[in-house]
Amino acid sequence: MTRRPLPRILTDSAPVARGREFARSAADSAADVFHPLIMISRGLRRLLAAGRRRWSDTPEDRRGSLLFMAAGSVLAVALVPYGPLLALVTLMGAAAWAGRERSAEEPAGPADAETDRLRALYEALVPYFAIEGDPTPLYAHDGDWESVFSDYEFDEAGRPSRFTLKYPPYFTDGDAASRARIEQVLHAKSGRGREYHFAWDEEANQLTLTVLPPLPTDIAAQQFVTTHGETVLGFTDPDAVQRTLPVAAGEATRDEPPVIWRTGLRSTEPHLLVLGRPGAGATTLLRSIALQALFYGDVLVIDGNGTGEYACLAGRTGVMGVETGLSGAMATLEWAAHETERRLITANRARQAGQQAPDDIRWPLWIIIDRPTALAHLAAAEGREDPQRLLQVPLRHGRAAYVTVVVADQIDCAGMLSEPVLTHTRARVVLGPAAPEEVEAVLGAPPHTTPAADVPPGRGYARLGSGPVHRLQVPVTPDPFDDATSEAHRQAVLSLLPERAAAVGAAGDAWGLEDTVDAAAIVDAVGTAGTADTANMASVVDMAGADRTAETEDADNGAVTASTATPDRTPNPTATANPTATTNPNETLSPTATATPTTKPDPTTTPTPTAPDNTSRTGGAIGVDLLFGGVAPAPPSTPPASQEATVPPERA
Repeated sequence: MTRRPLPRILTDSAPVARGREFARSAADSAADVFHPLIMISRGLRRLLAAGRRRWSDTPEDRRGSLLFMAAGSVLAVALVPYGPLLALVTLMGAAAWAGRERSAEEPAGPADAETDRLRALYEALVPYFAIEGDPTPLYAHDGDWESVFSDYEFDEAGRPSRFTLKYPPYFTDGDAASRARIEQVLHAKSGRGREYHFAWDEEANQLTLTVLPPLPTDIAAQQFVTTHGETVLGFTDPDAVQRTLPVAAGEATRDEPPVIWRTGLRSTEPHLLVLGRPGAGATTLLRSIALQALFYGDVLVIDGNGTGEYACLAGRTGVMGVETGLSGAMATLEWAAHETERRLITANRARQAGQQAPDDIRWPLWIIIDRPTALAHLAAAEGREDPQRLLQVPLRHGRAAYVTVVVADQIDCAGMLSEPVLTHTRARVVLGPAAPEEVEAVLGAPPHTTPAADVPPGRGYARLGSGPVHRLQVPVTPDPFDDATSEAHRQAVLSLLPERAAAVGAAGDAWGLEDTVDAAAIVDAVGTAGTADTANMASVVDMAGADRTAETEDADNGAVTASTATPDRTPNPTATANPTATTNPNETLSPTATATPTTKPDPTTTPTPTAPDNTSRTGGAIGVDLLFGGVAPAPPSTPPASQEATVPPERA
């Protein structure tokens, strides 16, 4: 049976080709005609999807107000002449813009110079990441570098600013020495003169290198927005902390991430140790801490350098003393130890009685010591004990007594610091150029960044307790009395200084010093002590004692003659009030007469030295107490009415 041939229309290919071409041209013509409608419909669909997402993201308590606002907008458009027409035109325009075709931009690959840099980095890492016997080596000479590097970025000079590389799983990324070798190679090949941060992801076997921008150096001293017990040490990288503070830099205000040190009863690092090179900014940091502490407490400053860097604090309200000499520093530290013990005893008695600690106990006391090793050297030369020994009580028990100790010294003299200082200062700061080994020895952990090539003053690292190591830039807090200080920085520091203390005169009159050492003389003596090595509060005692000895004559009634002060600044027993006695406020204590206690102390109890009263917070009163060995009770706040009648006959 023969097959019948198919119709010609099915076997001839020419009509089929013409039909396909006609259909394609018709479709193209229809697409051109209906392209605006297609674009508008696609845009309306996208706008509707965006509205649904906005509605789902809106909280339920705010959806009612959103509906009310939308209904009000529709009503306003309906009432406006030609409002619906304008709204329709606007909607069509927005839909046409949202429905346009968006061509995806293909990511451009690295340029030839950038490719050469990545290939050089790959070849430099081959000796460290490649081992013999690896069947599928990730690193090999003339290997595929594109399979290693990802997320790479370059700066304007063509140097890598960020990239992520993969390394073999068998690499010992937990070894600090192995990490250091890789970081050193990347630092050298990526370009020196910049500071790099290395983030090791041990789980994913990846290393991310990031070029860190320089920290801001234009932030001057100012009153930062902090709460009680918070102190701003400086500022760090934005991704290092989860908090920012508004700061004023010039005429602008911006937010910067701070390094905040918290003190108080709940602090795990209540004391601070600052080490650095000469001129690195340790004194600037201590001055900044003192200015912030004066808002919430009293400050004692001991300047072992004796260069007068803290003279601007002398005689200010809240500054209990500024000492530069060895004798004055020893007397101040001895008083601080007794004050810490007194606070502990008073707080313990209050807790046993079920009461809150008194206000004077909860008022913070800051002990700021600059260069204690210099004072230790002077004490050893004179055959006296190390002043750092007196810091043992404030360091060990300071947190419970609201006493905070801040110690600063040179990093080369870290070996001369006493064991209590190194043990109880868990907040550490290293300033100035330092090798990674030195930073790790001080902070207890290596920094995750390379050393900076240009280190400005106040630049370093900080670590609070067992936390991470942060880059740190200290606020600019220069000495306002320095001629090299700019006027803007000088005014910034002076605006933070409290007013001059006005209670020194009353305290001096209460001690009977109205004819020898008046309030102005005490303030001048404190200021002189901050600017000279040979002048201190103990020398004021010597001058006052010498003047009284020259003017005192033997009286028929057996008055006690004031003795000349000894070179070791030992207070006269006849001039020291009994620390356990209760002073009558209607009597005037005179340093030339023995204060008669109104109550006899109990011999079975241990005498406790009485610390200055709250009048010391007004400034200056502690200077009078230190003149007599730091054990005399606080003078009355107001001189008694019978003061003129109680002047000894030899002074009349």
